[in-house]
Amino acid sequence: MLEAMLSSPFFGLGLTCAAWCVGVFLQKKTGFLLCNPMLIATIVVVAVLAVFRIPYADYLQGSSMLTLMLSPVTAVLALNVYNQRRLLGEYFLPVIVGCLVGTLTSVGSVLLLCKLMAVNASMTSALLPKSVTTAIAIAISENLGGIPGVTAAAVVIAGVVGAIFAPTFAKLFRITDPVAEGVAIGACSHAVGTSKALEIGPLQGAMSSIALCVCGIITSILAMFFTA
Repeated sequence: MLEAMLSSPFFGLGLTCAAWCVGVFLQKKTGFLLCNPMLIATIVVVAVLAVFRIPYADYLQGSSMLTLMLSPVTAVLALNVYNQRRLLGEYFLPVIVGCLVGTLTSVGSVLLLCKLMAVNASMTSALLPKSVTTAIAIAISENLGGIPGVTAAAVVIAGVVGAIFAPTFAKLFRITDPVAEGVAIGACSHAVGTSKALEIGPLQGAMSSIALCVCGIITSILAMFFTA
């Protein structure tokens, strides 16, 4: 009975959805940034697989269904840019320049540090898209020959760290312009940072949501020049 359940494609799907619901519940209950649904879901899934000694291949049968949805989700992000087209047109140059500089800094720092630490090509490819939203980051990582799991973890860490320290850095560098603050947060900490930007102010949140989409596009273009 147990073996039949574990070998079912619905096991991985059900476990992933249940773990995600636990993450969402904890985040809403605590409001703590480290209770990120993706981070919590990853910990829960790994714990269940390890404790019950469930083969990863059995889990993958069902969870792969969710992976197929990444491409449509990525396309839907274009709607966000369209909905914010007025703001994008009004602040076009600051947004484009800010996102370009932010993306080049992110990618360049990963390449430099990986080279200094002699990190292998697959790990470097997995870390390159760390500052863009998960759907885009995993697609880029897979195309470059990276490790999707490492990419997902790097994206969560970048998002949580950015969201926690964004207000502090804004005060430290005396950034008072809401457009600059929003673009900076969205460029370095994507969707997780955007939730924090919305708490700071509506304009910061809008600019952050635009920045995460624009940075995803720029990173996807830059990724074409790299090979695993």
